[in-house]
Amino acid sequence: MQQVGVGTTDFRKSWDWYIKTFGFDIKILEDDTVAERMLPYTGGKAQKRHACIAVNLQGGGGLEIWQYSERTPLPAGFGISVGDTGIFAAKIKCRDVEKFHAAISSEYGGCSPVSKDPAGTPCFYVADPFGNTFQIIEKKDVFIGDRKLCGGIAGAFIGVRDMQRSKKFYREVLGYDKMFYDDTGVFSDWSLMPGAGGKCRRVLLGKSGNPEGAFSGLLGTNTIELVQPLERTPAKIYEGRFWGDPGFIQICYDISGMDDLKKFCASKGHPFTVDSCPDGERFDMGEASGRFSYIEDPDGTLIEFVETGKVPVIGKLGLYIDMKKRKQNKRLPKFLFRMMGLVSRQK
Repeated sequence: MQQVGVGTTDFRKSWDWYIKTFGFDIKILEDDTVAERMLPYTGGKAQKRHACIAVNLQGGGGLEIWQYSERTPLPAGFGISVGDTGIFAAKIKCRDVEKFHAAISSEYGGCSPVSKDPAGTPCFYVADPFGNTFQIIEKKDVFIGDRKLCGGIAGAFIGVRDMQRSKKFYREVLGYDKMFYDDTGVFSDWSLMPGAGGKCRRVLLGKSGNPEGAFSGLLGTNTIELVQPLERTPAKIYEGRFWGDPGFIQICYDISGMDDLKKFCASKGHPFTVDSCPDGERFDMGEASGRFSYIEDPDGTLIEFVETGKVPVIGKLGLYIDMKKRKQNKRLPKFLFRMMGLVSRQK
């Protein structure tokens, strides 16, 4: 899982909060141009936007922070509840939940008590100032020790209408072949979130084996938690709104072999709805380049795939990594991420 996208009404204010609170202080890329290739999800019109992808060197996926520049972002017209279809919360890894809870709750009031998920893993929830919910979940692994308790993205909660259909999609298309739990009831760890008092089915999925790919050391493992409300019909979080409007807009995966993936997804009944480079060219985003595509899960939740072409290490000095010249699944060395961190924090 490369990143989770989060739309906002104030790019700088949001990123500053995510840096201060969760440590997403390493900028991978930043771009302030026009999104020309997302027309199915932007009202059929190219839209100017300001976006960045930032990571935490403790390890985990990043955040893509995204704001429309010439259009007023449209928030959801209702309070998002547990199980509403789409991404209703993101997961952030933490090596010591109790210590991090003590630190953050002393400065910020939007935290639930520490509890445990159905697997018995310590966790708590944070409601950010912009209407988004994050689960802080204990995971002890660290990519680069960075004097932080909190790491990067470790997964997401996705509301669904039909659990069996959604389990099949995430297992067969995205490879989540391992189930950690499948529980039904009313869950006390959700006390912070609207709709927590309703009966739900929640299924936590992961992947067997070790992650592969150039960025797998940083990104690590992740889980998807599917949630189906059983006492109400869930609302669609992005009904009547555009991709990039406030909220969690997509889950993005780092991949290799986009052409093969395109054929595979189509064979499973989930063809690409967006392909940035159908003829194999590269798409530039700021100092980085590559190719991206989108599919939809059975409820219309957006899944993005990115095949990276070029990654800046020190862009001002012209130091880049050309991914096409590397062995496909060879991990990037840690010293390159340390260099990115040093340069990013100097800006």
